[in-house]
Amino acid sequence: MSLDKHALAWELMQEAYRAQMEGDYDRAAELYQKSLAIHPTAEAHTFLGWTLHYQGKIQEAIEECKRAIELDPDFGNPYNDIGAYLIALGSYDEAIPWLERAIEARRYEPRHFPHFNLGRVYIAKGMLNRARECFRQALRMEPQYTLAQEALENLRRMVN
Repeated sequence: MSLDKHALAWELMQEAYRAQMEGDYDRAAELYQKSLAIHPTAEAHTFLGWTLHYQGKIQEAIEECKRAIELDPDFGNPYNDIGAYLIALGSYDEAIPWLERAIEARRYEPRHFPHFNLGRVYIAKGMLNRARECFRQALRMEPQYTLAQEALENLRRMVN
């Protein structure tokens, strides 16, 4: 593959991400697909999944994340995203192994996300002590993570 094709795919992915952040999901999906046609990457599949999720296409989003995992099993984002999508569907037990795999992934920067999402699962399952520990772990990794701070405060109110 020439460097030019790789660079073009990367540029298209960046443009797609900007469209996604602006809420133009149709354009974002189109650009991610163009990027993938030139040079498939785990990142582009994952972000396309994220866009599809915003369009309400949860099953398609999950499939894109699975494609990302096939390309790069060490990339943690698609595991976490699948877990989050399954939480949205109310499939809590099914979400747990995906979130655990995100935690163990070698290449994953926002490591606090799967801990927070596991906490969400355990709240839904009524396992409050496990949820509390997950939120605390998220905060150990990212002390300024507001959602985990709020979740811990909500837990305190539930218990008291």
